[in-house]
Amino acid sequence: MRCDLHVNTRHSGMCTVPLLDRICRESYNDPGAVYETLKNRGMDLVTITDHDSIDAVESLRKYPDFFLSEEVSALSPSGTKLHIGVYDIQEYHHQEIQRRRDDLLSLVAYLAEQRLFFTINHVYSSLTGPRTESDFTLFAQYFPGIEALNGQIPEVCNRRAADLAATLGKAIMGGSDAHTMAALGRTYTAVSCAHNKEEFIGGLRYGQASLHGESGNYWKLTGAVIHLASKMMEEKTWTLCLSPLFPLVPAVTLANYFRELAFVYQWSSRTLHRRPASVYAAGWREPQESPEAGS
Repeated sequence: MRCDLHVNTRHSGMCTVPLLDRICRESYNDPGAVYETLKNRGMDLVTITDHDSIDAVESLRKYPDFFLSEEVSALSPSGTKLHIGVYDIQEYHHQEIQRRRDDLLSLVAYLAEQRLFFTINHVYSSLTGPRTESDFTLFAQYFPGIEALNGQIPEVCNRRAADLAATLGKAIMGGSDAHTMAALGRTYTAVSCAHNKEEFIGGLRYGQASLHGESGNYWKLTGAVIHLASKMMEEKTWTLCLSPLFPLVPAVTLANYFRELAFVYQWSSRTLHRRPASVYAAGWREPQESPEAGS
């Protein structure tokens, strides 16, 4: 069975870029259109992982092959921001997750108590800001899974995330992280032994998943940013006054691309090669053969 496990819709809220966070959405995708597109692109199951929201469920709960998930914006004890994917939840889970998301230890304790599968997303990406070595200790101790293939970040970030998952003996998952319709279903997770949602989630939990499809790149990111800006101008016509800034988009996304490369090399060298003592104490294991993270 195939499922794109990282999908955004218009219910993901506003983007987090300063100045644009009041006028531009994270995604303009309609949930119903997302469902139809994912099915047309070969997904056997469909889930939505909006940021701190489950509002998309209202239009999708009628489909038997849909299950609800969420990408949680959490705060670590060190003060860093994290994105955590939590899969196959109920609506009452969402309320408790949101109550606990600023207390990471309380949050992961609740997720474990409820036997929910969850992952640290884009672990070697600068998307959510800085990391600390103590963050990686927490990933080793408490997180059952790692997102090892994300369709919006550079291939090297995904490769290092797969290495980290293998080193720590963590389950893996992947998804498109689509904020536009074009990327939906281009990156996905497969569990070959699954015949229904329960078996698919069980396969994820026990490390039986394989990852397929695209990583991100400079051109893909640039196209997505231009698309989102265009959608913003359709929704808020007064923002057409910002259109003279369009030529700056390639330069901004190029700077972001190099920032991602610097981030992954900084943190992979510190956590995959030197392996600090604090992480050994958390159960760090010698590297194994990396799981497949591509088609």
